[in-house]
Amino acid sequence: MTGKAERSEAADIRVLVVDDQVLIRAGVAALLRAAPGMAVVGEAADGEEAIALAAEHRPDVILMDIRMPGLSGITATERILEAAVDPAPRVLVLTTFDLDEYVYAALRAGASGFLLKDAGPQRLLAAVTAVAGGDTLFAPTVTRRLIEAFARREPDPEPEPPALEGLTGRETEVLRLTGRGLSNVEIASELVISEATVKTHLNRAMAKLGLCSRAQAVVVAYESGLVTPGAAR
Repeated sequence: MTGKAERSEAADIRVLVVDDQVLIRAGVAALLRAAPGMAVVGEAADGEEAIALAAEHRPDVILMDIRMPGLSGITATERILEAAVDPAPRVLVLTTFDLDEYVYAALRAGASGFLLKDAGPQRLLAAVTAVAGGDTLFAPTVTRRLIEAFARREPDPEPEPPALEGLTGRETEVLRLTGRGLSNVEIASELVISEATVKTHLNRAMAKLGLCSRAQAVVVAYESGLVTPGAAR
């Protein structure tokens, strides 16, 4: 079901809502439309429609359901981000369970974070605002718990993670601390460097590894063995 784009101020956050359940989709869209600074540019009922609407409207944020008939939210996320022109939309995954195995795959695909469907209205709006503003993990500690839980599972055959040999020592250390769930401020404090320097090292590491989000950096830190499940902060 395609929603009609809203007329909005240039500063509004433009959101595409993707969910196969019409009541959830309509409820989320209505909440966003009623919030100041938000504009719903479309509603999609499946992955294929999400890809088409993302290309047509170039939203700032996509609220993406994972489990949908046909094309899943994971595949849709991959295709949207692969085809996106700069600036790419930020994908915020909506999930029913905080340890949904599909969320892990969505983070690997480039999603900026995830949110539970039972989150309250204010948390949803805050998450959209945070992701639109550049925060790549709306709940870093929850994401860390998720990654650790699924790192303990018997791994499925996956492509080899990017090699870390091309990173400098400082880039590797920043990546390791990112994988442990530390924020940029916490990393700066631990390494006794500025937050801006942390961002520079992390951005360079991500560029070398071909990553597009902090969430992907966390995944690579675990999959490469740089961080092990249960490692202390």
